[in-house]
Amino acid sequence: MTHATAQPRRQTGAATARRTVTLTGVQPTGDLHLGNYVGAIRPLAEIAADPARDVYVFVADLHALNSRPDPAALRERSRRLAAALLACGLDRPNVHLYRQSRVPAVARMAALLSNVAAKGLLNRAHAYKASVAANVAAGRDPDHSVNMGLYSYPLLMAADILALGADEVPVGADQAQHLEIAVDLAQQFSRTYRPGVLREPRALIAEPTATLPGLDGRKMSKSYDNMITLMAEPNVMSKQIRRIVTDSTPPEQPKDPDRCTLIALLRTFADPRTVAAFETRYRTGGVGYGEVKQLLANVIDAHVAPIRNRYHRLLSDPAELDARLAKGEQHARQRADRTLAETMAAMGL
Repeated sequence: MTHATAQPRRQTGAATARRTVTLTGVQPTGDLHLGNYVGAIRPLAEIAADPARDVYVFVADLHALNSRPDPAALRERSRRLAAALLACGLDRPNVHLYRQSRVPAVARMAALLSNVAAKGLLNRAHAYKASVAANVAAGRDPDHSVNMGLYSYPLLMAADILALGADEVPVGADQAQHLEIAVDLAQQFSRTYRPGVLREPRALIAEPTATLPGLDGRKMSKSYDNMITLMAEPNVMSKQIRRIVTDSTPPEQPKDPDRCTLIALLRTFADPRTVAAFETRYRTGGVGYGEVKQLLANVIDAHVAPIRNRYHRLLSDPAELDARLAKGEQHARQRADRTLAETMAAMGL
């Protein structure tokens, strides 16, 4: 999920009345961090602010199964993720939030698509190729520990997209191939069976400025364990921010703001005047990193506090969260069922 800008399709006549459908999914792999929020969720909320769009957002609990998570942990993470997405600005009438596993047509669509998907296409998927390369480098069988969930991951993702008839899918560089595979399968289906049944989606390409640095200066990522947790309490978040790596330049010496993680984060969350003032102090000297870390903690908490409060309210009221999910799941099922029925009919089922 990523921030993106796309040119609208030109439409004429009655087609102009059709609403644009945007779709994305998020895996419930753990707590969201600021990089997730800035790079994907906040831009998605901006897209959803357009009432002319229908936005489908799913908790990708089926995709999460290929790592064989503890069942109770998966259920809990899925609910926490759903609450977080709603709290981050996706609690809108035109946003349909659902758990992937609660829309059976998606899995059935994946089974149908497997009959038009060439094995060679899935062999070229990045995640599978990376696993094979790691196994070969370690002297193991190429398919060691590769389950079919991992191998067919792009197939299930294509089903997510095609079953819901998405017009556009926000993608980053690491996800672009999945959308390409979905387009490839839609085209292959049209050639083999019937054109016009499966809509070919287009990409909303990520803006390169959407990457947020983590505690060590690298891209904020769970895999690097360098995150600032989005829903952390103020004292926990402050401790995380104090761990941000800085150099040993003393306060009185000039510093380059463009090479400092603290300033990069400040630019994302602080008002422009505050950022400009600290950039000036960096260049002339007279500011210590401890002062900037404290300011950064205050600025981020002021931004996150309303989101965190909404998140905790949702988690403390399971009935409200269940109702919000049930509504989104019903809407997604109805839409996916229609596509599934058309697909099955075209295939002679």
